[in-house]
Amino acid sequence: MTILIVEDDPDIGSLLRRGFASESYQVELVGDGEEALRAATGKPLEAIILDVMLPGRSGIEVCRALRAGGQTAPIIMLSARSSVNERTEGLLAGADDYIIKPFAFEELLARVKVQALRRSNGEEEQRVLTAGPVTLDLDTRQAQIGGTRVRLTEREVELLALLMRHAGEPLARADIFAALWAGHGGASLNVVDVYVGYLRHKLAEATAEGGQMIVTVRGRGFMFEPGVA
Repeated sequence: MTILIVEDDPDIGSLLRRGFASESYQVELVGDGEEALRAATGKPLEAIILDVMLPGRSGIEVCRALRAGGQTAPIIMLSARSSVNERTEGLLAGADDYIIKPFAFEELLARVKVQALRRSNGEEEQRVLTAGPVTLDLDTRQAQIGGTRVRLTEREVELLALLMRHAGEPLARADIFAALWAGHGGASLNVVDVYVGYLRHKLAEATAEGGQMIVTVRGRGFMFEPGVA
């Protein structure tokens, strides 16, 4: 998928282009708001990285126009302005996230990945997920392995849905935390391990051999592998 970068500073734009390209993204870089609107029209995008201070149309105006035109890709705004009012203005314009300059590229990359996880976790078009012997109905919030029902809490359902949508793909603890617990005060990264443990236990109880479907990938996080059960 393509990352659209809207940045008029050539040094920052070049840095972001190289960074995302090194992560195997296709990258399109434009330098003003009008170019951004043309580049984003009718095109599926993984994310839009949008600077607030642009020549011509501001990033806020561009964001509003993109949303009004039906662009649904995550928009992450970049700005040196850090007041609450300014951040709020960007979010109310339709941005999904707002990052303050200067920033580390690794942080921006993580936020792009988090937005992708959130979008996939909130998909409406696929309400019944199936991976191996596991079926999860998101309307009834019920999981089954074969003919055996697995009783899950609301948060366990959300975690299982996230893992099933990314079956065979390791998900980092930090990304899982950001997708499911960000904004919940008091939660720490350890909550991911706790709920993975709950889910592992319940899934194992429902399988004939008690096999583990959620495996730990050293240095990379957790991965759903229903075929190992």
